[in-house]
Amino acid sequence: MKHLILVFCLSVCCYAAVCAQKFQQEFGNPRKPFVEAVATPNHTDSHYALGQQATLRVTAREGGVPLNGTTLRYKVGPEMLLPEDWQETSFADGEALVVMGTMTEPGFLACQYEFRTADGKTCKDLVKVAFSPEQIKTFTPMPQDFEKFWQQVLKEARKVPFETEYFDVPDATDDQFVTKLVRLRVGKEKWMQGYLTYPKTQTGKFPVVLCPPGAGSQKIYPSDYFPREGCIYLNIEIHDNNQRMPDDAYNAMRHEKCNGYMRRGMASRDTYYYKDVYVGCARALDFLCSLPEWDGRNAIVTGGSQGGALTIVTAALNEKASLCAPFYPALCDLMGFAHQRAGGWPKFFSNFNNDSRIDLPYEQAETTLQYFDVVNFARILKVPTFMSWGYNDDTCSPTSVWAAWNEIVAPKECDITPSSGHWRFPSSQEKCLGWMKLHISQNNAKP
Repeated sequence: MKHLILVFCLSVCCYAAVCAQKFQQEFGNPRKPFVEAVATPNHTDSHYALGQQATLRVTAREGGVPLNGTTLRYKVGPEMLLPEDWQETSFADGEALVVMGTMTEPGFLACQYEFRTADGKTCKDLVKVAFSPEQIKTFTPMPQDFEKFWQQVLKEARKVPFETEYFDVPDATDDQFVTKLVRLRVGKEKWMQGYLTYPKTQTGKFPVVLCPPGAGSQKIYPSDYFPREGCIYLNIEIHDNNQRMPDDAYNAMRHEKCNGYMRRGMASRDTYYYKDVYVGCARALDFLCSLPEWDGRNAIVTGGSQGGALTIVTAALNEKASLCAPFYPALCDLMGFAHQRAGGWPKFFSNFNNDSRIDLPYEQAETTLQYFDVVNFARILKVPTFMSWGYNDDTCSPTSVWAAWNEIVAPKECDITPSSGHWRFPSSQEKCLGWMKLHISQNNAKP
């Protein structure tokens, strides 16, 4: 019976593949979308001085024919704080003009727009422009004992041995690379898991690269991206979720175990969930630097979103870090929404969703969050930093990222791609890798 079912499934798949191939042969394979829409600010770099007027030109075509008479609905306001009411204009010869206006304080204006196509589908997008972003200031002060607190927390964690457990990963091991699933004890009651991948065919000493994860509790997967560049690579999962569990069981477990973790224990700096996460990431870098294959010079941290935040935190806390490369970091300027300005993920004080909810008196939450706001770790960064982010990001607001960027006094280089959202272009990753290679080369040239 099982054999018959397998044969049937294979037959259906083969039939579908043949049909798809015939369709492409007979009708062609589209190489571009039928509806094309591009929104262009009148300052092509999306940067304005305070008081300058911003306009947005939306160009749209259906099947190459410019839209005429189609209604464009839009709303304009401070990013993430848009008004409820829509305004309207119409396309003429494929173009519609939206007057966004200006700002009198540093920040971002956003325009959300949409229009319906001839077949009734809705085409929509979000565009943001910056007003004097280099002047954006954080709302989060630095506690006087900030560095002392974290130095003590890390000191205590370093007293705990790693008790490392290794598990083979045959699917990610070949004649070029070896991958192991690693479980580390990174604090008194904190464990983390990660995939450790290193070159198999090369000998000698290597740079190490730590990659903290984005938000959530999904499974992580091995990667040979950095090992192909001659590095030892560890990408970690911060909740100690068993990566070897079947997917269904894993998903049931993580939902019960991890939901709302970003709000847990916020009553105190000593009980907040991120305390063990922050210091655990620093200890994960300690682990990489304890490997006999480490070159003793180059210890790189890189990640995006929550991983971008943990990148900055790790590089600020761990003196072994040599390079810091965050992408669109979360957890920046956490008090923003409490001051009617876009803040960083998880968007505390916005009441956008459960993750943003604060179940404490404002003053108590503020006191705790000052010790975890990434802007304060940015202030104490000492290593060269490469940061990349986009302006159309509605997860980690560019206002919050700029607030952190403006606090960095270490050598820094940015790659801003205004049209990107909560993701990166391949060119940004390539620039980052080139920047890393240059600094690795310079470090290795030092006597």
